[in-house]
Amino acid sequence: NNDTRVDIVVANYGSGDVSVLLGYENGSFANETRYSVGSGPRSVAVGDFNNDTRLDIVVANWNSNDVSVLFGYENGSFEKETRYSVGSYPQSVAVGDFNNDTRLDILVANTASNDVSVLLGYGNRYFAKETRYTVGSSPYSVAVGDFNNDNRLDIVAANNGSNDVSILLQYNRGAVAYGMAYASGGGSSLQCIVIGDLNNDDNLDIVLANYGSNNLGVLFGYGNGSFENQMMLTTGSNSHPTSITIGDFNGDSLVDLVVVNYGTKQVGMMLGYGNGTFANQTSEGISFDSRSLAVASGDFNNDKRSEMAIIYDGRDNVDIFAVYNHGSFSKETRYSLGSYPSSVAVGHFNSDTRVDIVVANYGSGDVSVLLGYENGSFANETRYSVGSGPSSVAVGDFNNDTRLDIVVANMDSNNVSVLFGYKNGSFAKETRYSVGSYPYSVAVGDLNNDTQLDIVVANMDSNDVSVLFGYENGSFAKETRYLVGSYPQSVAVGDFNNDTLLDIVVANSAGDDVSVLLGYDNGSFANETRYSVGSSPSSVAVGHFNNDTRVDIVVANLGDNDVSVLLGYDNGSFGNETRYSVGSRPISVAIGDFNKDTRLDIVVANQVGNDVSVLLGYENGSFAKETRYSVDSYPQSVAVGDFNNDTRLDIVVANTASNDVSVLLGYDYLVFVKQMMLITGNGSRPHSLVISDFNNDGLIDIGVVNLFTQNIGIFLAHDNMSFRNQLTYSTRPYLSPCSMAVGDFNNDTQVDIVFGSCGSDTVGVFLGYGNGSLGNVMVYPTGSNSSRYSLAVGDINNDTMQDIVIANHDNNNLGIFLGYGNGTFSSIILFPLDYGSNPFSIGIGDFNNDRKLDIAVANNGTDSLNILLQTC
Repeated sequence: NNDTRVDIVVANYGSGDVSVLLGYENGSFANETRYSVGSGPRSVAVGDFNNDTRLDIVVANWNSNDVSVLFGYENGSFEKETRYSVGSYPQSVAVGDFNNDTRLDILVANTASNDVSVLLGYGNRYFAKETRYTVGSSPYSVAVGDFNNDNRLDIVAANNGSNDVSILLQYNRGAVAYGMAYASGGGSSLQCIVIGDLNNDDNLDIVLANYGSNNLGVLFGYGNGSFENQMMLTTGSNSHPTSITIGDFNGDSLVDLVVVNYGTKQVGMMLGYGNGTFANQTSEGISFDSRSLAVASGDFNNDKRSEMAIIYDGRDNVDIFAVYNHGSFSKETRYSLGSYPSSVAVGHFNSDTRVDIVVANYGSGDVSVLLGYENGSFANETRYSVGSGPSSVAVGDFNNDTRLDIVVANMDSNNVSVLFGYKNGSFAKETRYSVGSYPYSVAVGDLNNDTQLDIVVANMDSNDVSVLFGYENGSFAKETRYLVGSYPQSVAVGDFNNDTLLDIVVANSAGDDVSVLLGYDNGSFANETRYSVGSSPSSVAVGHFNNDTRVDIVVANLGDNDVSVLLGYDNGSFGNETRYSVGSRPISVAIGDFNKDTRLDIVVANQVGNDVSVLLGYENGSFAKETRYSVDSYPQSVAVGDFNNDTRLDIVVANTASNDVSVLLGYDYLVFVKQMMLITGNGSRPHSLVISDFNNDGLIDIGVVNLFTQNIGIFLAHDNMSFRNQLTYSTRPYLSPCSMAVGDFNNDTQVDIVFGSCGSDTVGVFLGYGNGSLGNVMVYPTGSNSSRYSLAVGDINNDTMQDIVIANHDNNNLGIFLGYGNGTFSSIILFPLDYGSNPFSIGIGDFNNDRKLDIAVANNGTDSLNILLQTC
């Protein structure tokens, strides 16, 4: 009634009429007014058919094989219907200006006659006699769009019976030029279609879910509206894929595929290489008790990677899954060393940008240096003599010549050896400095802020640490000692109280604790403060585990087969330990970001287990359960570095009993990890979902259509990847909402929703207010017994207004509702497909680069795909 308030029209299949509900300003509606139409109205659309600026109604009448047109008055009432004959069992109706005469025309999908009827409008309240165009079997849904960018509306029909889509390109004056069908193979039972550029050639491609043949079909577009033969991607035996989504799940800016496999209750991921090929499907980390129905993707946490939302058969919730790179490692490669290697460190020794390895060999009294090659392999060792019983090694530039040097703690001779590095990766003869009794561990850092590296050593027998300050020429002052706990076995440095001065932490093996010594600006240290950890702490490392700018501590507990994590406070103190199980007899710990998620992870060498444990870190400073990787015999020390320059951290382990090191190269290993469950209500049975920003806050929200509770649910996102409770909007009395899509139907830049009602042969439109709330529902009939399984939105007729395309499964046609840009739509225009095609899923895009949207229809009944290109 042109009062700027949205009204509703509903096609009532059972009572043979339409209900009109006029809207009030507060979002409520007047009681319905009914208008008789034909028998079994299945689909409704709206449009101004007589150019009087008042919306009119067109209804597809399933049982009487005609359409009813009701012209509107200014007060929102309607004239008595005028009927026009169409094909057999019209299932879906859409409207659009097919002959570019500025007058709206009608399109109808005729399920039983396997065709679409086009009725050209005269703009004076009358329509020409129908013209029919053959499509596939049982066209269930039609949509319109300019598929070949010729500024003429084309037609796409989803054929339920023939399992394909028909694309009908238009030439001048609204006549259809031709249609194309692509078979997906006998028994494929097409379930879903998605569209995107999969090979970076700027042409739209098509992906099909072939339920019956257990694979995905990819059709690469040539850009002229035609497609290559289908390339099959297997989803596994008895997988029965039902839903597909496209996204960038590993952050490499290339298109990946995620598929819901109904048969195996799993979701599979196929990473794209950008050239149209894909990695084999992986299903890591995500299996279900219930069969999943549909999947959608979006970047919910603004990390430049896609996450996914899934709904299930028989469950009342939406699950959100994020993709994590679990940073897996290849099988070890071994390199021989000296006798009883006890400690390992890494660094660039020969200025070739490749990471090298140095190992302290306790039994042979020397260190082994292995220079790295570009592919992550290493040259044979070169040995350099040091003191007696070298137990620990570290690296640093002690003489400021830009070349890394080596320091070794010699346990049996109670001293440290310093070896200066040359440019070619070789080293000078050692220089020794006395320290405490039984030096077991060594670390380096600038402890007095003079820009020179210093040395700190944990002395196991004398229960203290030795600090040796460095001079500019690479020599060191006499040690200064500080008491710590019992049997200090490992030492590390870090700024624990954010005063820009390095502090010391020591793992006390016999005391089951760690000692923290805060540093002063003159290079001296405060008395120790102790923190309890596990039994026989053997190794300590430091890092920022929870992204709060405070340094945290991790300790390997040899006696308890676990690690202790102590999160740091601003004042240099630490919280109580949190423990995480690892392998047998953990002896050494190191940290690094193994999965490239900007969060530090932990790696532990398990002495008796002959393996290493990797624990991936979460943002809050907690860690995932360990993953183990085998190494050689009796691993004693672990370090990390990027050995093959692929930007992924690798692991090196010194194995005491086998006199070698194991190198494990890291690679990407993506898994889906469940983040949360969103409850949609008891007995709701969500059936379809969409991803969009419903409240204009820059965050991705989720919309679901709840089949049994007959409502639309909106989950608004917070910026921490959590969601508010569901907001619901009733679709009653329109039964069984089963599909949905989003668009801007009234050109107000706010997200609107369209849903398909499978129980009442209608589509409903909710206009959004931009704050996450929705207006009242407007309804358009789709034709009797149409059973819409899929919806799509796009500007089909190039009038800058978004239109709606539906697949009418049971009627074997496509339906198009042309939008007027004010939130209302024309009556449905139907495009028949082949009999028995049973169109199940549709997608729209410009397949021939003519700047007109085209339509692709997957037909469940005939195992085929129809492409409908526009020509005018």
